[in-house]
Amino acid sequence: MPAARRPDPFVEHLLELMTPLAANIGAIAAKRMFGGHGLFYDGLMFALISDGQCFLKADDVTLARFEAEGSEPFRYQSARREVTMRHYLSLPAACLESPAAMTPWARMAVEAALRLGNAR
Repeated sequence: MPAARRPDPFVEHLLELMTPLAANIGAIAAKRMFGGHGLFYDGLMFALISDGQCFLKADDVTLARFEAEGSEPFRYQSARREVTMRHYLSLPAACLESPAAMTPWARMAVEAALRLGNAR
């Protein structure tokens, strides 16, 4: 039987910061994926965690707000080139300080995920 993986402290911290949001909208789940984690609400991924950084989902409605905060898109290196995921933007640093700072940004990310999910 494989040994149980230890929880990632950064992911646990993010989930703790999002407790007030989860109390309002419902459960938020973290899942391991591609060497990082995804945060999910109602089956939709609204945050991506990689190398100790959190990137929140954005769409045309919220993109300018993230850019105004200096947020950068998630980038990774594939076998052939650098890939930019422009709909996942870095979390403003202040969000890591308190649930009150995190909640509006996480809510925007959930709402963007819902809009993009419903557009399909």
